[in-house]
Amino acid sequence: MSTSRPRPSFPAKLGKSIAIGAPAAAPVSSAQQLLKPAATRLGKTELPVQAQGLGLDSQVVRHKMVLKLQEQGITDPRVILAMGRIERHRFLDSALVNQAYEDTSLPIGYGQTISKPGVVSRMMELLLQAPSMLKKSPTQGQAKLGRILEIGTGCGYQAALLGQIASEVYSMERVRGLHDKARENLRPLSLPNVHLLLGDGMVGYPKGAPYAAIISAAGGDALPQAWLDQLALHGRLVAPMVAHGTQQALLVVDHTPQGFVHTVLEAVHFVPLKSGLA
Repeated sequence: MSTSRPRPSFPAKLGKSIAIGAPAAAPVSSAQQLLKPAATRLGKTELPVQAQGLGLDSQVVRHKMVLKLQEQGITDPRVILAMGRIERHRFLDSALVNQAYEDTSLPIGYGQTISKPGVVSRMMELLLQAPSMLKKSPTQGQAKLGRILEIGTGCGYQAALLGQIASEVYSMERVRGLHDKARENLRPLSLPNVHLLLGDGMVGYPKGAPYAAIISAAGGDALPQAWLDQLALHGRLVAPMVAHGTQQALLVVDHTPQGFVHTVLEAVHFVPLKSGLA
């Protein structure tokens, strides 16, 4: 879903902002074309099948990971292509690369984790299943999301994935060390539509609003009002929130002409949502 408001110029005036710029990646026509034994092209960066120095055949293991995601119920071809294209091991420390394509969360430092591929792909698919998106592309695999706000950049993995399914991504991180790490991780991918912001995610980024979608990688006790204020009409928000006691669940919020519609889905476990900079 596109929005009429122009995106802010970069670098943005919010702490520290990074625009990962280069020509956009060429579209891939099918999952089979992407996952065949050949190098993956992202922008102008040629990523080899064999990850140098790691002894890791990333093309093969990504293919296996994608097949497992499909077995778990992920069907949207835009999500499948993104998960197959972005190399998760490049966002992890070398000691953890052998676990990169397992469906598990892993530490990335500063008390934070990279989310499970299954959860990341599930949340991306939920964004693409918004009623407005289904009207655009009832058969799936065609339309892209418009402008996305991501809360919690972490190591940058999800931001790179979102860049494959959206026209523009604004990703906020409150921990300076992680913001810097994500910048270094994303630089070789040359994604022109992914912008990194150092700032308090709980207040969002009003200069880029309204957003076609908002996604959070941290869960709180309540949904910040700022997120709802910045969600475009017909937009969708997906975030973990505390549902019962201390148990988190995925929350989907649709902004309809009649108001906000909340849907609580399955239980999840994310790091806690915090305010301020660190």
